[in-house]
Amino acid sequence: MKKTTTVVAALAALALGSTALATSAIQTEYKKVDAKASCASCHVDKMPKKDKADLNDFGKTVKAAKGADGKIDWTKVPAAK
Repeated sequence: MKKTTTVVAALAALALGSTALATSAIQTEYKKVDAKASCASCHVDKMPKKDKADLNDFGKTVKAAKGADGKIDWTKVPAAK
């Protein structure tokens, strides 16, 4: 039973850790480029929920610029219009 619990916990951690959730750090980084940045800069909804956080075209561009290390190469992201 203990082994099963450990495996389930590991799979849950992997699933949660692999999601591409925006963080306040990403927003803070982008605010250096565009002071008007908000959640709505990248998301369809102004206040996205964790279970439904659809990206707009700009958000998809930001996600594509995210490297394997989790950092965003802002030179690949054109400034919001």
